[in-house]
Amino acid sequence: MSNLEDLYREIILDHYRSPRNRGELASPPAHRVEGFNPLCGDEVTVYLDVNDGVLTDIKLTGHGCSISQSSSSLMSTAVKGKPLEDVRATIEAFKELMTAHETTTDEEERDATNLRTFGELAALAGVVKFPVRIKCATLAWNTLQQGLQELAS
Repeated sequence: MSNLEDLYREIILDHYRSPRNRGELASPPAHRVEGFNPLCGDEVTVYLDVNDGVLTDIKLTGHGCSISQSSSSLMSTAVKGKPLEDVRATIEAFKELMTAHETTTDEEERDATNLRTFGELAALAGVVKFPVRIKCATLAWNTLQQGLQELAS
């Protein structure tokens, strides 16, 4: 299983070193929402461009630990260009992954299931072993969710 853990570590470091969708979108038409984790100082600003029920573009700025920044990057690639219904479902599925209790003692089976279900996002599944880091991993996701709620109201 060490090979899978090494792969996950590489994915996290790759997204931290070379974040996807980094930058700002012009406001308007983009919606801007900020997130902050007071426990560790992580910050993220999410810029959303939504047209006809589709998240047509997303950009991110901010700073923080490798977990928060790589999670932001992974999130942006997972939701960009998707219908809002799919974006919301992805947010919920990821947040469930971050709060899931160990349902099986077979670590290989669990990792294989996560990889099939979440693709690269599965790299963050190991965060659940460190509860204090879950807020780092979910910061951008909660911020995106807040932005979508603001747009809907």
